[in-house]
Amino acid sequence: MRAGRIQISTREFTVVDLQTPTPEADEVLIKVMAAGVCLSDVHLLRGSITPGFLKGDVVTMGHEVAGIVESVGEKVTKFAAGDRVIVCAGVRDQFNRVTTMGFDYDGGFAEYVVAGADTLVRVPETLPFEQACIIPDAVSTPWAAITQTAAVKPNESVLLFGVGGLGLHAVQLLKIVGAGPIVAVDPIAKARERALAAGADYALDPTDPEFLGTAKEVMRGAGFNVAFDFVGSGSARNQSLRLLGEGGRLVIVGLANEAIVIPSDITFSFKRNQILGHYGSTTRHTIEIVQMIAAKKLNLSGSISEVLPLEEAATALSHLEDKVGNPIRIILKP
Repeated sequence: MRAGRIQISTREFTVVDLQTPTPEADEVLIKVMAAGVCLSDVHLLRGSITPGFLKGDVVTMGHEVAGIVESVGEKVTKFAAGDRVIVCAGVRDQFNRVTTMGFDYDGGFAEYVVAGADTLVRVPETLPFEQACIIPDAVSTPWAAITQTAAVKPNESVLLFGVGGLGLHAVQLLKIVGAGPIVAVDPIAKARERALAAGADYALDPTDPEFLGTAKEVMRGAGFNVAFDFVGSGSARNQSLRLLGEGGRLVIVGLANEAIVIPSDITFSFKRNQILGHYGSTTRHTIEIVQMIAAKKLNLSGSISEVLPLEEAATALSHLEDKVGNPIRIILKP
């Protein structure tokens, strides 16, 4: 089979021939029908993210995967050949550490991938693989951040930095939970336009000299209940902390691999603010997203910016890094 592999020591990425893997007793072999390309993949390629638990120096990339079950291990009873599935992006290893597909073990930039049966979620025939594959991260991660880490309540005000793959879905999901007003922040005009189209009440440019004043006017000086950093940006975090209201919390989803700086510890403590880290999602969150789509509460048809063959994975990574066409999600098809 063909697979897109990265050598961590050199950050060299190539599409190569590999032997098709064989599932263990509790695993499933999946024929990959679509794989999402995430900004985290770009960070891995450029060296700002390094796998924490990878055994060896080379790994097949890709943590957003949808496909068809090809075969199952002898202990697997809940899935059978022909089932349409998505793969949850992370598992706990024997040491109870959270490990991530495409970073700590082989992922879905390949024609086939092996996954534990307990990481699979069925998807209906009505959901195209190109949309299904992005659920395990681009959709379920913001859903988990909103409902679990931030515990956003109806009518809570939200400031959201970054309207890319995760942020755009966060806008849609925040509308579903009844948050508001929702203020989306992005330096790219087209990203701000799509945030408004997705349901944001306001869309602001963080590079505008009047940004902080405009954001404060939206809240009439009260400050925001919740702020999300979906970018991985020190400046976004700094601006967020300046705009939080009393009891407000900042949820960091985007990874920057840099220090978190509090502009004023006096203000931070006086307002009883919180900074909360968030990573990934659980199978429950993934199932909830699939159920929302089936109930027509959520539509991902506008989330796919480009579809490329697996052999052009390097091009897909480049397009995402350089924001060619202002992408939401780029999809690879083996």
